[in-house]
Amino acid sequence: MQHTPPLAGGITGPDALRPLLALVLDALGEGAVARGGPVAAGGPDAVAARVRQAVGDVLPEHGDGAAHALRTLVRAVAHGAADPADPLCAAHLHTPPLALAVAADLAASALNPSMDSWDQAPAASELETRVTRVLAREVYPRGTAPDALVTTGGTESNQLALLLARERHGPVRTVCGDTAHHSVRRAAWLLGLPEPVTAPVHDPAALDATLATLAAHHGPPLLVVATAGTTDTGRIDPLSAIAGAADRHGAELHIDASYGGPLLFSADRRHLLAGLDRAHSVTLDLHKLGWQPVAAGLLAVPDAARLAPLGHTAEYLNAEDDTDAGLPDLLGRSLRTTRRPDILKIAVTLRALGRAGLGALVDRTCAAAHDLADLVEKNARLELYERPTLSTVLFRPADASDEETAEIRRTLLTEGRAVLGRARADGRIWLKATLLNPHTTPDALEALTRLVEGSTTR
Repeated sequence: MQHTPPLAGGITGPDALRPLLALVLDALGEGAVARGGPVAAGGPDAVAARVRQAVGDVLPEHGDGAAHALRTLVRAVAHGAADPADPLCAAHLHTPPLALAVAADLAASALNPSMDSWDQAPAASELETRVTRVLAREVYPRGTAPDALVTTGGTESNQLALLLARERHGPVRTVCGDTAHHSVRRAAWLLGLPEPVTAPVHDPAALDATLATLAAHHGPPLLVVATAGTTDTGRIDPLSAIAGAADRHGAELHIDASYGGPLLFSADRRHLLAGLDRAHSVTLDLHKLGWQPVAAGLLAVPDAARLAPLGHTAEYLNAEDDTDAGLPDLLGRSLRTTRRPDILKIAVTLRALGRAGLGALVDRTCAAAHDLADLVEKNARLELYERPTLSTVLFRPADASDEETAEIRRTLLTEGRAVLGRARADGRIWLKATLLNPHTTPDALEALTRLVEGSTTR
């Protein structure tokens, strides 16, 4: 008779997990050693070949057993990973998660609550209520009844923001800058809204003129989308001035602070978000400058009543008589039904580090970006795009063409030496270093500049 695999939950679950976790941790370490750097060398073909060899028969008639499967596949994925914990892996807003947040995420996976009805997640639902309200109050300190929804990230949060605006005002016309996240336009398309208008949101006077023209020719409703931390450069739009322009023309304001939102935790940098609380909704993303495992997004609003359009009833999840009897209704907290208790890792991190601890991580990371900018400015062979606002630095070899700059990035990636992003600014291609590792050292930053500089002479 075939052995029934043990479960992760219940009284015996921890004992079943313990030896398996030891295997996983060993495999992660072995994979990291085999990788030997920020990313596996060889490019797509080499990585694919190693994965195919490790996977073998995906669905064999008889399995290999837990120990062999775990060690083989975890090791292969770790070997072929782009590891954001390596200081030379700095291409995207792809954070190295804190160990304590990952440990908390393990508990969430083992308990496996589903956040769509109270009887599936009694404690997790209460934890989510308390934590989201506290985080929403950080955004809206003077709000009537601030609240926040947990999302999968900036894309879902931005989509929800446009949906809520549509439900309040009808087919809103979105106005956003050319550096707005691509999810804003996709959300408008998905929701059947008019094509967004591209406007110079970063220039309040020009924005004011654009809104006046739109109001005169198309009439309200209008929804302005500003950004606190653009994907390419990390710039923060002038939020207070934008809020003023939106107010003058009766437009709603959504601020995508997926990247820059955690500046709220920093006493030294919080002022960069002045005006954030004037938005009708705000996107936050703690799997960026919050060091959480994916996913850890939020959509904050100044008054929980704004979330009412999401209300929905399904007899098996939130029957009216159950709600009347006092069972919390969770279904209106998301457009998703089944969803993980992502709030647990966030709650553990907030409790463990506090505002000061998180603020220190934010400050340290942003300071590293300024250190990298200093190194680039002092190097005559390199060119800096601008001083960083957050933790993103754009630079390039001073005499390289766009084609050569793009090739440098691909070469460093394929050789497994560094993972840098790319951005187009002022009509040119730049290498992008998105620094999110609070353990990055000056030596690592110098190594990064040497790699880029050296690539121009090979």
